[in-house]
Amino acid sequence: MESSSSPLGSLSEDGQENQKSVFASKPDRPPTMNSSQKYMPLDWLDYFDEEDDISIPDSNDVFHVYMAGKEGPVVFCLHGGGYSGLSFALSAGKIKEKARVVAMDFRGHGKSSSENDLDLSIETMCNDVLAVIKTMYGDSPPAIVLVGHSMGGSVAVHVAAKKALPSLAGLVVVDVVEGTAMASLIHMQKILSNRMQHFPSIEKAIEWSVKGGSLRNVESARVSIPSTLTYDDSKKCYTYRAKLKQTEQYWRSWYEGLSEKFLSCPVPKLLLLAGTDRLDRTLTIGQMQGKFQMVVVRHTGHAIQEDNPDEFSNLILNFVSRNRIGPHGVEIPGLRKPQQ
Repeated sequence: MESSSSPLGSLSEDGQENQKSVFASKPDRPPTMNSSQKYMPLDWLDYFDEEDDISIPDSNDVFHVYMAGKEGPVVFCLHGGGYSGLSFALSAGKIKEKARVVAMDFRGHGKSSSENDLDLSIETMCNDVLAVIKTMYGDSPPAIVLVGHSMGGSVAVHVAAKKALPSLAGLVVVDVVEGTAMASLIHMQKILSNRMQHFPSIEKAIEWSVKGGSLRNVESARVSIPSTLTYDDSKKCYTYRAKLKQTEQYWRSWYEGLSEKFLSCPVPKLLLLAGTDRLDRTLTIGQMQGKFQMVVVRHTGHAIQEDNPDEFSNLILNFVSRNRIGPHGVEIPGLRKPQQ
């Protein structure tokens, strides 16, 4: 059929008459236009309630945050390298029913801007998180559950280990383990080089992320992928916002000593993994000793919160409930804890 073999650009300009003829003929396979619609971007407002730019005092750094929910403790979400705060969009849409959600864009990612977007040292990123929380909540922050995926999981662990956040009430790390991460670093540059670098449209980038296997949930990809892209005027195409290949000097610092740091954090801990093969020796012993809860989320890829947001959200809310984390900290029946 002529229309199904037409390029995407010409289909979008053919007008309504062509659309009618395409659907009236009921082709055996979906035309290209249907494919384009399947990967169209979705608005974050369907999941989060609002967004804001947090300007850090005495600096030129501005961090973009997405927020949802009005009551309960704050589930503060930190995304992985190359992702954005919208990686947690579908999950936020469910978590906000019982807790507040804040998801920030790290420097060099999403809509955040900083004096040095390439400084992804663990120290700098930890300071960024603490500065955002301080600017948002002042000296009396609500109870906070830090949730970090991949690189963001490393940052969450380091922030918790600093013990610089007195209202920290819980720590959730998503699919990052020191042993596996350190072993994969030697392949990281090759992985980054082999992925598609330029896209003629946002729809094509979303389609590639799903068909390429980095994300398994089309709806989540339609929300999160646009925020990971930037338009290259010189090449007239979209490319990645985060310049991860230029930050290799920091990669080892994200993961070295991570398992011991995780076990040392003095708050309830949950480790979510996409497979048991990711567990290293230190964490295996710690888990046998009951130092943290571990859940393997089946049938997902690396981005558990995107691939299976329903189960992810339930696990987060169950963690909050089981550890009696309320808006001001741990709530013990019959005993009211004063706000810090």
